Amino acid sequence: MNQYIQLFNTFAKIGSFTIGGGYAMIPLIKSEVVDKKKWVRNEEFLDLLAISQSAPGILAINISIFIGEKVKGIKGSVIAALGTALPSFLIILLIAMFFESFRDNPTVSSIFAGIRPAVVALIAVPLISLSKSTKLNKYTSMIPVLSVILIVLLGISPIWVIVAGTMLGIFHFYFSTGRINRTKNNTGA
Repeated sequence: MNQYIQLFNTFAKIGSFTIGGGYAMIPLIKSEVVDKKKWVRNEEFLDLLAISQSAPGILAINISIFIGEKVKGIKGSVIAALGTALPSFLIILLIAMFFESFRDNPTVSSIFAGIRPAVVALIAVPLISLSKSTKLNKYTSMIPVLSVILIVLLGISPIWVIVAGTMLGIFHFYFSTGRINRTKNNTGA
């Protein structure tokens, strides 16, 4: 099958059958693009996920763009983004057309009340599985804990936490690279 069609179908399925937004899509996206299609390796997926979360915009659209670009270039990124967005757009359009007739329906309210805890689980599962593959050590495991404390308990904007994490990552990279270069120079390598 044409890879453009595969990209569209894969991301349309993800966009159609995931309730709860971008974070709830992570396990389905990982299953499709890493495990089944093997378009990216697990480590690449983690990197793309981090970039997608840091980039402005919707997580699912961002990651579909990055994966589509990796698979088939610019056209692939457009096709993947369309596949992700189109089902949601059509579903929201249908809901908007009939919203007034079922807005106060107790059955619909009960359905949404039941979906909320499932969405929390859908977000928790990839968090746990991805944390296992990030190879956390005693130092890096403090980053998510500190981030939660800063955001939830101290009310600091997630934007500042992301900026601080980016700056710390850059500092760590240059510090590690400098230390490696100094070690090579001192040993005569």
